[in-house]
Amino acid sequence: MRNRTRVEDALNILKSLGLPRAQQNERSALCLLAILNLGPQKKNKWFQAENPLIGVTPIMDWIRENYKKNYAPNTRETFRRQTMHQFVDAGIALYNPDKPDRPVNSPAAVYQIEPSALTLLRSFGTTSWQGNLVAYLADNETLASRYAHARKQNLVPVQIAPGHEIKLSPGEHSELIRAIIEDFGARFVPGGVLIYAGDAGEKWGYFDAVLLANLGVKVDAHGKMPDVVLYYPTRNWLLLIESVTSHGPVDGKRHAELTRLFAGSSAGLVYVTAFPNRATMARYLSEIAWETEVWIAEAPSHLIHFNGERFLGPH
Repeated sequence: MRNRTRVEDALNILKSLGLPRAQQNERSALCLLAILNLGPQKKNKWFQAENPLIGVTPIMDWIRENYKKNYAPNTRETFRRQTMHQFVDAGIALYNPDKPDRPVNSPAAVYQIEPSALTLLRSFGTTSWQGNLVAYLADNETLASRYAHARKQNLVPVQIAPGHEIKLSPGEHSELIRAIIEDFGARFVPGGVLIYAGDAGEKWGYFDAVLLANLGVKVDAHGKMPDVVLYYPTRNWLLLIESVTSHGPVDGKRHAELTRLFAGSSAGLVYVTAFPNRATMARYLSEIAWETEVWIAEAPSHLIHFNGERFLGPH
């Protein structure tokens, strides 16, 4: 119980300091305790926090010895890249303060709690904690807000109509969605209208619910939507497009899900899987459903039709 309480305290501290959600977990809480050399013993109080120089493997060893949590050796990179890197970025830990010119990948690399952060954390649990926290945050921009600012600067612009642009979260998935809308759409859906574009960060990147409802489809469960939905007025087609960078294509199961979701559509349904390149497509080739289309961004002028009597059309 004492272990759990101390870890929960550390987790609350990380949240208070504005660490991103991805670092608000037990692993990061235990790393914070390790760089403070603050064990679970009742006699160890926050004001007794220390500032040892400690590397990633010693951190993992310390956690195992003090909190009985055993992490596999192959998770070392996860500790380094998904916790300690963010601690340094957030300014709550220093990297190689004893030897700043130490090579980045040196096995002797060490971390140390930053002095002002140490002073703040030593006041945790006291009446001065809240005031100290406010003062600390006033002088130190939180990592979450800094990441949000950087993310906003790096949004992927997508032109959905002349003079009309939306912005999606940065990343390979959004880049492929942009290619689908701007390149695939221009080539194979001339005069098409974007109804929906998913966004890995905000989920609802763009959604014309009114147009979709006018076509007979009302969506309640957003999680089942394809990545992109385009309407082709000239042929009265609704193109349901999956953008595949790390997740699966329109396979038999997904085909059935989309068919149910868009069952009320007055427009014919066209199922499309989009890949960034052939190498990615090759990984999923055996899963692609029959009577669907495949488009590859690196060869944008071509379509691959999986069986059927037409190259592109609803079935």
